Amino acid sequence: MSLARKQLADAHRIVVKLGTHVVTHDGVELALGRVMGLVESMARLRQAGREVVLVSSGAVGMGMRVLGLNERPRSLGMRQACAAVGQGHLMSVYTQAFAQLGVTTAQVLLTQEDLADRDRALCLRTTLMRLLELGVVPVLNENDSVSVRELVEYKRTQTQTGISGAASAASAAAPGAPELAGFGDNDGLSARVAVSLDADLLVLLTNVGGLFTANPRTDPAAVRLSELATIDDAALARASGGSLGGTGGMASKLLAARLASSEGTAVLIAGGGEPRIIERAMDGEDVGTLVGAFERRPARIRHIAVSARHRGALVVNEGALRALGDSKASLLPIGVVAVDGNFEEGDVVEIRDGSGRVHGRGLVNYPSDACRALAGRHSDDIDAILGWRGYDALITRDNLVMGAV
Repeated sequence: MSLARKQLADAHRIVVKLGTHVVTHDGVELALGRVMGLVESMARLRQAGREVVLVSSGAVGMGMRVLGLNERPRSLGMRQACAAVGQGHLMSVYTQAFAQLGVTTAQVLLTQEDLADRDRALCLRTTLMRLLELGVVPVLNENDSVSVRELVEYKRTQTQTGISGAASAASAAAPGAPELAGFGDNDGLSARVAVSLDADLLVLLTNVGGLFTANPRTDPAAVRLSELATIDDAALARASGGSLGGTGGMASKLLAARLASSEGTAVLIAGGGEPRIIERAMDGEDVGTLVGAFERRPARIRHIAVSARHRGALVVNEGALRALGDSKASLLPIGVVAVDGNFEEGDVVEIRDGSGRVHGRGLVNYPSDACRALAGRHSDDIDAILGWRGYDALITRDNLVMGAV
């Protein structure tokens, strides 16, 4: 067993993406037995103390089944209508399946703007982190009923073969960055969510057992690649186009894996139809294709610590500094003695001591006027002072960088 495989057992925060052909038979009929098996695996992870986020495709197919449609609609409006009908049914399946195992779920629908906009991305991350803290499994999907990109992507993938479409999408991203310009599929969504949450592992489950040296459906000599150090052009060249009934395909998964792994999240691409695939992977068994994570500070933390311009400062007392440094605590209002500058919610501010020395930086949850009013007060007094309540902390721990900044 390789070291990279052994390290999967230590993964605490895990994002699992289920492809259309894992959730359904031929993109339409719900694969109930398969879904129930995967739900049971994820529930075991949650009950063992791990944090699990589920990203699921299949809403359009579910809507087609409910509406009695045998062929995937060609018009965008009809596909959006199918998604609107199917999303509720799909979420109902997950809610009931997890509930039978004692696990609560929460539905979160996203558009690409939710992660592109800093303020909205911050709110999304905070919501997901709170859900994970409560032991909930968030179930995410792109909001197809209002989002155009993913559904349009289906038409593109049905008219292309090979890697050309995915390669074009990759080359359109910022030079030197393995980013996806938008979701376009739930593979890209799951990668962006994994990076946003600083996930340890992203599991992309599909209808093939990983990346092979050739197409295993047409070449009996194709060999599965157990591990990849990086996603290069040779790896992309082995992938084929989109999948029938879905918007992804192996090319899409490799692009998502490249994005996530470059930001510190390991990625496993594996067959969702294989028995106990998630448990076997977590036990270190040689299944699927594992893409190792780069050792680098997550982009969001780098942005807070280095890239973002600070808009002001919170001056804190010695007790707060000890709690922030030693106990990894959030910054509560009672630890703040002064506020410097004018800033808005979501801006980066410095954490200073009384002498003016900078000890850290963070994304602040309240504007400067509110921080001044709350300084030195208990969190329980926030409602009475402001007339509203957002967060107990002025800066939550996951949005705080202490030490060298």
